[in-house]
Amino acid sequence: MTSTFQPTIETGSASTTPAPATPAAVDRAEARTAHNYHPLPVVIEHAEGAWMTDVDGRRFLDLLAGYSALNFGHSNPRLVEAARAQLGQLTLTSRAFIHDRFADFCAELGDLCGKDLVLPMNTGAEAVETAIKVARKWGYDVKGVPADAARIIVASGNFHGRTTTIVGFSDDPDARDGFGPFAPGFDTVPYGDLAALEAAITPETVAVLIEPIQGEGGVVLPPDGYLRGVRAACTANNVLFAADEIQAGLGRTGRTFACDHEGVVPDLYVLGKALGGGIVPVSAVVGDRDVLGVLAPGQHGSTFGGNPLACAVGTEVVRMLAGGEFQARAAELGDLMRERLEALLGHGLVGVRVRGLWAGIDIDPALGTGREICERLMARGVLAKDTHGSTIRFAPPLVIEPADLAWGLDQLADVLAEAR
Repeated sequence: MTSTFQPTIETGSASTTPAPATPAAVDRAEARTAHNYHPLPVVIEHAEGAWMTDVDGRRFLDLLAGYSALNFGHSNPRLVEAARAQLGQLTLTSRAFIHDRFADFCAELGDLCGKDLVLPMNTGAEAVETAIKVARKWGYDVKGVPADAARIIVASGNFHGRTTTIVGFSDDPDARDGFGPFAPGFDTVPYGDLAALEAAITPETVAVLIEPIQGEGGVVLPPDGYLRGVRAACTANNVLFAADEIQAGLGRTGRTFACDHEGVVPDLYVLGKALGGGIVPVSAVVGDRDVLGVLAPGQHGSTFGGNPLACAVGTEVVRMLAGGEFQARAAELGDLMRERLEALLGHGLVGVRVRGLWAGIDIDPALGTGREICERLMARGVLAKDTHGSTIRFAPPLVIEPADLAWGLDQLADVLAEAR
């Protein structure tokens, strides 16, 4: 695990304690934007590998990696070169024409997934919407569900995006409240409760749409055997299993896909984030011909979906994953992260969940909210993100060096010790 990955510029190199960016830079960034985010007060100007530098020259270790969009690190040389080469050739044709990068991307991504067909889109939410449309069309055309009666089972605590259809089956009030009315056709069951899922299946059920690991929920891991049970229930009832691997997939958990941990193959892979290498938005739904083949020209599309630049970067991402080095690195560094985090249980942490290089940690509420702990980490040169109160997610770039990861976790230990 050496030359394939970018070295850090300087191990643990927040040599002076960083502080928030100058108020003027923060205020300027916020002045003309809709406040749909509540970012930490830092303004990033440059990044390489697992390190980011703000407008004042302060360096920060990135333990978020763009919610897994930056699995291969910032400014990864292979991906930057793939993008740069394509920029001088061709960037967009629309799907009205075929371009020379399209076939390789679809074939190689399909092979990585072990599936026949690929439907490229741009964002994760678009890919989820695509999977919903495909599942309903399959239900009507193949399963024989009566028109407009199709139902899809989803899980409580889910996060699949923020379109109106998707937030309609969310139980997060911040995502849902104030945006109705919502589309019907979704049945929610408790995440991880196989019996409830099986009981919810009816003749009109066309798909089960779940995250193999719930990322936004705080890296919530399913019970052992749950994914195998979902697969079995779907097969037995002629229902599609659609796995939202947008955050969990493409090396993050130590396997190519989170479903691989239970040897499960869904009918539809829903992919995004890391597929664009942190350079361009790229997403896709991948499945076999008997499922994705239900779509006909004009029934679904996207102006930018599968554009040449996206395909050039996406193909390089697939080739980087094909050798398994990044998956192995995530598994190895995940063991280090698990060991260091579990040592903090009872010392400021009340819960730890780790799968590969992805962790959800629950802060003792007596010590502060997740936001407050993230602000204290930022002051020490570490950037992470809270979710749902006192929970924080860690998802470092897979190229992070072990010493840098250990240094970042040391900062967490120090912050917790100071708060106790």
